[in-house]
Amino acid sequence: MNVQLSQRVIEQLAAAPPSVQKAFIKQINSLARNLGHPSLHAKKYDEGEDLWQARINQDWRFYFTITNDIYSGPQNSDQAIS
Repeated sequence: MNVQLSQRVIEQLAAAPPSVQKAFIKQINSLARNLGHPSLHAKKYDEGEDLWQARINQDWRFYFTITNDIYSGPQNSDQAIS
């Protein structure tokens, strides 16, 4: 699968602590290889918007949509990383 980071994801990631940025890169690589990777704890977050959630670390999550073979940051949500 391919990963496409939205501008919102990039901005929120830049504002996150360095440890979260590093963990995000690790997790996004895991996501690109395997949606079911155990460390991601990926799950459907919002059926209506087809929004998914995955774990960055114990306290932080990232949100994404799946279209064809592309994982991308949400376009219509304020929440990309929290």
